[in-house]
Amino acid sequence: MYINIGKNSVVLEEEILGIFDLDTCAQSGITKRFFQNAEKENAVINAAEDIPNAFLLCRQEDRNLVFLTQSPAKTIYKRMISPTGRTE
Repeated sequence: MYINIGKNSVVLEEEILGIFDLDTCAQSGITKRFFQNAEKENAVINAAEDIPNAFLLCRQEDRNLVFLTQSPAKTIYKRMISPTGRTE
């Protein structure tokens, strides 16, 4: 199933390795180094129209990609578990 992550971007649910809230993990030195390495590898895709709230780590083909999204991590997760995609 495809999951809408914003800015007309979708990813396959099977490709999602993790969904992370930027407010809770962006301050970590490990996360900062992770983003620096991802940027060097051109593996960061901005799917946010404004300030991103979350990021998804996805495995597509033979590489990891980081998708920035304006949608909160909880909303993306609810889209994955709800067959209708509704986030009540």
